[in-house]
Amino acid sequence: MLTLKNLTVSIASKTIIENLNLKLEKNKVYVLMGPNGSGKSTFALTLMGHPFYKIKSGKIIFENKDITNFEADKKAKAGIFLSFQSPLSIPGVNIFSLLRTAITGRKDPLALREEIEKTAKLLKIKKELLDRSFNEGTSGGEKKKLELLQASVLNPKLLIFDEIDTGVDVDALKTIAEFMAKNKQGKTYLIITHYNRILKYVKPDEVLVMVDGKIVKKGNYKLAKEIEKTGYAKI
Repeated sequence: MLTLKNLTVSIASKTIIENLNLKLEKNKVYVLMGPNGSGKSTFALTLMGHPFYKIKSGKIIFENKDITNFEADKKAKAGIFLSFQSPLSIPGVNIFSLLRTAITGRKDPLALREEIEKTAKLLKIKKELLDRSFNEGTSGGEKKKLELLQASVLNPKLLIFDEIDTGVDVDALKTIAEFMAKNKQGKTYLIITHYNRILKYVKPDEVLVMVDGKIVKKGNYKLAKEIEKTGYAKI
């Protein structure tokens, strides 16, 4: 699905990620953990094509295609989706209008509305939120559910969730995790988190630990539990 070859990324004159080699496979869930400032969000934004981050060297290969220099819109069209830590509000635009613009010409508007309503029901999103301006007056959990709804409708191949568990209560977290588990086929999930709590409901195929822009350790769910007990100092 995704292969990184000697990827080095900087912002201004500071190198954040250095010579990163990594392979993410289809039908698997990966969890990326690490202390604050370790480069996790830089990694996600670089994969998505954020212009502030400069790829100094290396390659990003997605579905056997070199997308290293693709801009964000082109990467999105290729099948990459990024959910932000703090999703923005869009006054005057509801989620139907947002998604209709995003997939212009790909789906009939009526079929799109039906899909949005069906997915919202599965995610236990109140119908009133679908007609309201996007993310206005919504809780942290509702915002993260709306991010997942977008991902479901857009149907990307690589789904990157940056701290989807932040500001989310237990019930919402369970709903999100169950939805991910049921919609894993043909996709790759990359969940970036500081905590172990989401891993009680989402069982990762591999846990990756990033420190100072490098993957310093890989393991299974037990690695996440170890980090929760001892922190990153002993990794």
